[in-house]
Amino acid sequence: MVWRAVRATGRLVLDLLLVPLCVVALLVTVVTMVLSATYLGLVLLPFAIRLNRGVASLARRNAGAWLGERVTATYQPIRGGVLTRVRVATGDPQTWRDLGFLALHVVTGPLGAGLALGLWGALGWGLSIPLWWFAPLPEHAIHLPWALDSWARVAVTVPLFLGLVGAVGFRVVPLVAEGLFRLAKAILAPRHVRLAERVTEALDAHGQELRRIERDLHDGAQARLVSIAMRLGIAERVLADDPAKAAALITEARLSTEETMTELRDIIRGMYPPILADRGLPGAVAALAARSPVPVDVETAGVGRLPAAVEAAAYFVIAEALTNVARHSRASSAQVRVRRTGNRLEAEVTDDGRGGADEDGGSGLAGIRRRVSAFDGETTLTSPPGGPTTLRVELPCE
Repeated sequence: MVWRAVRATGRLVLDLLLVPLCVVALLVTVVTMVLSATYLGLVLLPFAIRLNRGVASLARRNAGAWLGERVTATYQPIRGGVLTRVRVATGDPQTWRDLGFLALHVVTGPLGAGLALGLWGALGWGLSIPLWWFAPLPEHAIHLPWALDSWARVAVTVPLFLGLVGAVGFRVVPLVAEGLFRLAKAILAPRHVRLAERVTEALDAHGQELRRIERDLHDGAQARLVSIAMRLGIAERVLADDPAKAAALITEARLSTEETMTELRDIIRGMYPPILADRGLPGAVAALAARSPVPVDVETAGVGRLPAAVEAAAYFVIAEALTNVARHSRASSAQVRVRRTGNRLEAEVTDDGRGGADEDGGSGLAGIRRRVSAFDGETTLTSPPGGPTTLRVELPCE
């Protein structure tokens, strides 16, 4: 609780530091709007709106750091001739949301930071009460609702005061921070914009998945089917003259057909593993662990059934992570922990390998991040040189 109040105070103080920037941005915007009746104002107005965007971006970053999520907005690019830039800048709804937030923040920023700093000031004053006992005050008295005219009263009042202020302040300050930052998110990153970004990310992840399936079919199953057709064609032509060769070609075609069927089953399993429908995520993760060449300890107690899309996303993340462990980590063991906390599913894969995992190294980690981001989830990778490596993802499972 204390640490959360400290964090909230830090974020609220950073918000307070934005207030002068808000004032400057608002003044610049007002001046350029007044001057927009002239050519000079039309030239300067897009630059003033870019300044607003920069300040709003800082506010979004601060709000996102407290809320633990990305707070983003989509702007229309300001380019073209003078009149085109003015039309685009003033016609973008986000421009007016930014201006509204800057004006509101001039009031809410000092209020939030003042409340937080007042808490710590009150605690500091409470700790200083015994020192006032030595000050040259009349009769050594400090008047609260009662006079502190003896050490016994000081010894009782100080802990009581600190406990009361702390109990109230340590709860109120984080609540104020939560309210102000959620208000900033609502203004600076409206729901329909966030929804549009999630749809874009989901379409991107879906496109990546379709390209992977197409590549697997083209390079694997399709090539095998062509080879089978060629063997059967040759066998058909030589059947009358060389039955033994035809029989050998038919045998090769049969074996290749079996391999193709296995490959097709793997591709189908990659789309949506049947084991998820039959046994749910815990059973599917247990099956992944059983097939892993690296010993894997699994903990999935209390997860239960989840929406199919969430189960599939978590399954593929864990499958890719265990594949990376087997191929790259040189680990002797790994652990998979899956748990549901409220409306969030948390999955964590840890190995005792060499560490140094890199998203740009072609290990599939970038694909994991894209898949999780499409669900508005979060991905955290910790992999110092020498290990251990921990991949942790959170997915909403409402």
